[in-house]
Amino acid sequence: MTKTAHTMTSHRPAMAGSRRRELLAGGAAAAMLGLAGLPARAAEELPGQGVTVKPLKSALVEENFQTLLVMKAMERLGYTVRPWEELDYPLIHVAVASGDATFMANHWNPHHSEFYKQAGGDAKLSRKGVYAAGAAQGYIIDRRTAEKHGITRLDQLKDPALARLFDVDGRGKASLIGPNAGWGGEAVVYHQIEAFGLKDTVHYTQGNYPALISDTLARFKAGKPVLYYAWTPYWLSNVLRPGQEVVWLQVPFSSMPGVQSELDTRLPNGRNYGFPLNNEHIVANRAWVAQHPAAGKLFETMQIPIGDISLQNRLVHDGENKPADINRHADNWIKAHQKTFDGWIAQARAAHRSARQA
Repeated sequence: MTKTAHTMTSHRPAMAGSRRRELLAGGAAAAMLGLAGLPARAAEELPGQGVTVKPLKSALVEENFQTLLVMKAMERLGYTVRPWEELDYPLIHVAVASGDATFMANHWNPHHSEFYKQAGGDAKLSRKGVYAAGAAQGYIIDRRTAEKHGITRLDQLKDPALARLFDVDGRGKASLIGPNAGWGGEAVVYHQIEAFGLKDTVHYTQGNYPALISDTLARFKAGKPVLYYAWTPYWLSNVLRPGQEVVWLQVPFSSMPGVQSELDTRLPNGRNYGFPLNNEHIVANRAWVAQHPAAGKLFETMQIPIGDISLQNRLVHDGENKPADINRHADNWIKAHQKTFDGWIAQARAAHRSARQA
């Protein structure tokens, strides 16, 4: 494992000024919210004292914020939290299940359900509570091309003439920018290209997704058609905004691979973008959680608005992407939601006391 040194709900057209200021705000008070603040809280109950925690995450910088919030809450409870390590999602689930790591804060359900099952499922892993609700995924094209050619569904790209509008590399096929290998979404994209009869007209372009999306954004700014897989929360939906610069494509019917094969991917609004809504969870080693009820209750209780993740991701995209920047974002979020944060800590301590008295 490589050690680091520190490391689609929100379709709002613009960042709300007050929420943006909360994440941008600095100051000594916010800096006191991490482990550095523990000496001033010496009298506080520290159920995690003497216990070391090992977090894992993917290499996506957009997941740092969520992971840091959990780490800071655990530090507040007295746990010694190691710097996170970065792995691909399948290996993260296996490492947490085996006890080589303690938790991940970015498990998507049902998107990562195959990884969860293969790592041992509920027998090895704990997945209680919802950390962030209502994450969406799907296929997007630019609004100009959609309106000019009447494209509303992915399967319309079976028409070679329409598919060639999105030809980036001269193959004569639509170039669909898709998720990285190991993310989970790649299995869905491959499956749906075949299920919807698109193998002859659509080419799945896979590689470094952030780099490919930067190229896609440049194409859009140059007035060229774009076709890509996307999800929320992610900074991109605050730049190429669904319903404004871009539009979601619907799919002709629900079709998912593997353990998700029976899922109906229609959304509550009746539209079908090919993926079900997901909830994000903190997933931890089941045996470890049983031994540490304070941490288990914390993982179950923590919940943040998915729109706040999108706002923070936009700050990262706009250049606030250094470890110190993201640490400040997490501290400022805690400061702006201090009662909520303190409530998580209180519930975790109560679970610890209850377990001791049992």
